[in-house]
Amino acid sequence: MDRPNLPLNALRAFEAAARHLTLTHAAVELCVTQAALSHQIRNLEDRLGVALFRRVPRGLVLTEEGVALAPVVTAALDSIGETLDRFSGGRFHEALNLGVVGTFAIGWLIPRLPEFEAAHPEVDLRIFTNNNRVTITGEGLDLALRFGDGSWHGLASVKVMEAPLTPMCAPALAAGLEGAADLRGLTLLRSYRSSEWERWFEEVGLPCPPLRGPTLDSSLALAEMAAQGHGVAILPHRLFRLWEETGRLVRPFAPEVDMGSYWLTWPQTRKETQGMRSFRTWLTSALA
Repeated sequence: MDRPNLPLNALRAFEAAARHLTLTHAAVELCVTQAALSHQIRNLEDRLGVALFRRVPRGLVLTEEGVALAPVVTAALDSIGETLDRFSGGRFHEALNLGVVGTFAIGWLIPRLPEFEAAHPEVDLRIFTNNNRVTITGEGLDLALRFGDGSWHGLASVKVMEAPLTPMCAPALAAGLEGAADLRGLTLLRSYRSSEWERWFEEVGLPCPPLRGPTLDSSLALAEMAAQGHGVAILPHRLFRLWEETGRLVRPFAPEVDMGSYWLTWPQTRKETQGMRSFRTWLTSALA
């Protein structure tokens, strides 16, 4: 059916009646008389050549044709309503779903969100934190900030931050460390990327000692265990400077090892929206 010929009022009447299954309640919702509502539905049925309802003593029952049509009309009206709701203050507001590795969210993004909101009040940012294991399309995300080498199947990516790793621990534990060799007698806290400590010891020219203790899937959890004195964590120092400034963690040694960077990613097949472009431009500029 051509768009100019869509019977919008009749479809609204049908959709309300299909939800309430009573003409009385549907008429109240639409602020029309029950007779007017019934007339609209009858016109729609005549136009389609099918019955959409069966009248029963206690209200209405959808026919098979009504069952097929109702969810389509409801979804269309909901979509229109949600879009219209995004207009406020004389501008369109775009909801942007952003997945973020928890470490990056806490260590860099959240403290700077007011800057983004001030620069782009038209974008309603919705943040979903994760431990770097995320499926963008499966989780309904528009963008995702993640750690790695920038190569993910089906995703476009742009590097936003280099994040070399270095040992960090509680100040009391660091007081007893004179050189990297002293780490070999301590608990070295591990992430699921098991080669990080091996690479760091290789960087300082020492063999990696046997690793013991729990394995965690979050740098934030590693940092908390280290801050509580349970061992030494290997962390992206740039994202834990606040912990260092507040005295919770210290960096006992200077050497770092590059295990990856933070990247902004999105599906290659996804058409970039204005909100996506605004966030990408702001992020890369803020980190330049």
